[in-house]
Amino acid sequence: MAKTQSSSPGFTWAHARRLFLKLCITLFLVSVLWVLAYRWLDPPVTLHMLSKRSEPSPSSRTQTTDQIRYQFVELEEMSMQLPLAVIASEDQLFLTHKGFDFDAIVKAFQTNMSSKKTVGGSTISQQVAKNVFLWHGRSYLRKAVEMYFTFLIEVLWGKERIMEVYLNIAEMGDHVFGVQAACRAYYKTTPDKVGRQQAALLAASLPNPIRYSVANPNGYMLRNRRRIVRNMSRLGGTEYIQKWLQWKK
Repeated sequence: MAKTQSSSPGFTWAHARRLFLKLCITLFLVSVLWVLAYRWLDPPVTLHMLSKRSEPSPSSRTQTTDQIRYQFVELEEMSMQLPLAVIASEDQLFLTHKGFDFDAIVKAFQTNMSSKKTVGGSTISQQVAKNVFLWHGRSYLRKAVEMYFTFLIEVLWGKERIMEVYLNIAEMGDHVFGVQAACRAYYKTTPDKVGRQQAALLAASLPNPIRYSVANPNGYMLRNRRRIVRNMSRLGGTEYIQKWLQWKK
């Protein structure tokens, strides 16, 4: 009698669902572990820094440079003027929101729909999520993943770590990242010795640190610095940051 060969069942939707579920769980666990690791470990580099290494310098569009100026420094080793300046400039609700400023997001969306000028409504937390874990670009997929990582760092890091990482990985000039590199490049000093006007000028460059040079500030930057200094005073000056740090401790 001839043997009958057993046929294995083909690929089914049940298999596909199980594979998809396993993939989702794996990606979730990897992302959580990644974020948790950076709660204590300083990011050695970001995707944005790596992309900048292959870009030509604005001063020479024919040559590229791979030198990135970046050195991580703890928040306690910075002047309190620095976190105060970026909060006053970029995200005045930073200490109270849960990662998102929905009013700012709606206003930015309405402006972008009715004007050729593109504005952003991202909080400091969203900028950290984008710069540390993601690529730069404009797409609904990247924005959705950015919101996911923003939620994770708000829950797993807290405000103090988010601010510390932000001040270290924010682009502040051509191949210049973070306050340590920026203070040495522009002020020949260290972040703990930066004054109010200097911190405000660094914050004034953040919307576009290549176009707005701290080394050669234009009229817009100087006006923006004055606005930031006024906001710093309105928030309560460095006492605003001192109270926050004491409360965090």
